[in-house]
This record gives sequence, C-alpha cells and structure tokens, in this order.
Amino acid sequence: MSKVIKKALYRLYSTLARWYLSPILRLEWKSSMRRTPNERPIEFAFALKWLAKIYPMEVLDVGSGTTAWPHVMANCGFSVTAIDKIEGYWRGGFFNRHYYIINDDITKPKITKQFDLITCISVLEHIPNHEEAIRQMFRLLKPGGYLVLTFPYNEKQYIDNVYKLQGAGYGQDVSCICRVYSRKEIDTWLEANSATIIDQEYYEIFTGDFWTFGKRIYPPRPGDRSAKVHLTCVIIQNTQK
Repeated sequence: MSKVIKKALYRLYSTLARWYLSPILRLEWKSSMRRTPNERPIEFAFALKWLAKIYPMEVLDVGSGTTAWPHVMANCGFSVTAIDKIEGYWRGGFFNRHYYIINDDITKPKITKQFDLITCISVLEHIPNHEEAIRQMFRLLKPGGYLVLTFPYNEKQYIDNVYKLQGAGYGQDVSCICRVYSRKEIDTWLEANSATIIDQEYYEIFTGDFWTFGKRIYPPRPGDRSAKVHLTCVIIQNTQK
C-alpha cells in the first residue's frame, strides 16, 4: 500500500473517529467534574519513573481495563501489548477506546512473547489465583526483565477480601474480590520466581487501618514498611538466566 493511500485512510479514520467519539468525550468530560482523585497518580508516577530509567523496548500491560495507561506508554514510544480478561472481572465485557486490548487471562495466557518490562497496575488484588498470575508474568519476562506491580498492602497482615470486612468503606456491592497483600506474599513470589526487589514505595491512603477503611487522605502520605500503609508500588527484576 502506497504512502498516499495510507495517509488518505488515516485521515478518513481520524474523521470518522472524531464524529463518533466527540459526543462520548463531551459526556465523559462533564461527568468527570463529579469525580474524586484516587491513587492512580502515585501508581502511574512510579511506573513512569522506572520506564524512564530502563527504557524497555517491549512492554506488556496486564489488566488494562478501560484506562488510557497502555496508550500513555505507547505515546512515550514504547511498543506496548495490552491484555485483560474481558469477560471475567468485567462481567458483560468492555471496550477500551484508548488502546487495543487483547482478550487474555494472565493466569493461563495464550500469548507466548517475552517482554522487557511488564506493568500490572491495581489489578493483582482482584485476581483469585495471584501466585499463578505472578508465575505467568515472570514466564513472559525476558531474563533480566522487570515487573512493576501496585496493590493494596499491609506489611504484616494478609486479607483475602477487604470488601467483605465489617467497616469497609466500599466494595460490598461489587462482584470481584480485593485482596490486601503482605510481606509474606511478596517473599513467596520472589522465592518462587528467582526474583529480587529493585525498589518499593509505601503510601498511606486512608485514615483507617486497612484499604477502604476511614476517609481518603489528600494528598496520600509517603510511608515506610514500619508504619501504617495501605498501598505499595514495587518493581521486581527477573534474575533467572
């Protein structure tokens, strides 16, 4: 296909997409005025910090959902593959208007390609078989590759589903689980997959003891593993040869 035809097709695609998406974008813009900030600025900032240090060529995003995150990474020039179990967590499915999402389950992925870096942003807490999800992510990492994870965290106490605890601030009406992981789970992942932590950050997000408990703190407070924290951002390197 010639460059002239490609440019003409791209212009046609852009025009049709603008006609279709403009009303949706306008509606989203109006509804966004009623939203409240969440933990994504912390998680995306952590991931972008390490993307800027490592500059991986091939990136996999696990559990992209409807977010623009894979598109943001692609805008930075990285070659991004994005996957999600579209008919699982999302019940009736979804459509991501920002990026093409491959329908795949990270606990039994169909993709076999290996990547320089994998991101999994606030997804692992919703996966029942977290050990298999981690194992498969390491299988999809090149030797020396990096895994960026963010999830609800408590240094000493693992919670199978924080939404089910009495006093949880939200989540009682959703179909998915929300796990709070602890140091024990992280150590298990590292040992099982011959990996090591490169960097880990901790944040206090709520006034209560656990994820969703109490009121949100604005802005979230950086913490350390010896204090009360609700969220961790961690980058782990695959040391297998």
